[in-house]
Amino acid sequence: MGSILLINGLVTIAIMVFLWLVSRRLQDVSIVDIYWGPGFAVIAALSLYQAPQVTLHNTILASLAALWGVRLGTYLLVRWTQKDGEDPRYAAMRRNRSPNFELKSLWIVFLFQSLIMWVVALPIQVGIGGSTDQTQMFLMTVGLILFAIGFFFEAVGDAQLARFRADPANKGKVMDKGLWAWTRHPNYFGDALIMWGFYVTAVAGAPSALWTVFAPAIMTYFLLRVSGVAMMERGLSQTKPEYADYVARTSVFIPLPPKRDANAPAKSV
Repeated sequence: MGSILLINGLVTIAIMVFLWLVSRRLQDVSIVDIYWGPGFAVIAALSLYQAPQVTLHNTILASLAALWGVRLGTYLLVRWTQKDGEDPRYAAMRRNRSPNFELKSLWIVFLFQSLIMWVVALPIQVGIGGSTDQTQMFLMTVGLILFAIGFFFEAVGDAQLARFRADPANKGKVMDKGLWAWTRHPNYFGDALIMWGFYVTAVAGAPSALWTVFAPAIMTYFLLRVSGVAMMERGLSQTKPEYADYVARTSVFIPLPPKRDANAPAKSV
């Protein structure tokens, strides 16, 4: 198992260094986000290739990682090609970390993200490498359900937001339709469920993966408090006047029925 983790880590670092070199030529470190999903798919494929045995369990786990990674990577690639310039988050980082941001970005963006990716992907790596022929079907079913629900919320939420943004009439408006009426961040909620789905699925066929529970916990914390919900909430609250009303009627993370607008006229029965 140690060799699998080591090789996966070295390959992830090598790919991130290559992407850093590409980012210097493009003057855009946003490309690091495109590799987030595909990076998990690569780690899963490498783990399966190095696994002592190929089982139904680790094949399913690797396939889930590939499905999610390719979907997310494709979505982010398309979104990146439609952007005008570097992502505002990284543009601000470039201003604040100058001079020599291009060199600094190697470790504060690319190598840091490679470490986070490797850590968060530990359930996949240990689950695939430690897979046995005795899969606990109840846990497998729970893991697959978590993954399926998460994949639905992330993929559908992304698709709904993309269509909303593509309409010029919606510029400056708040997206509050579809899944976005039930949670202000359906994509982040879905991402968290996917990570827990990976973990439960991994443990179902590889009890040795039980200790990796901190990986989905860390990712959930990041999504809620660091790079996901918290960051988006700060930015949207400052740039969209309607966002305060949206906050008042919509759950921040876990999907819940939207609250009735207190200012709306009552409907007759």
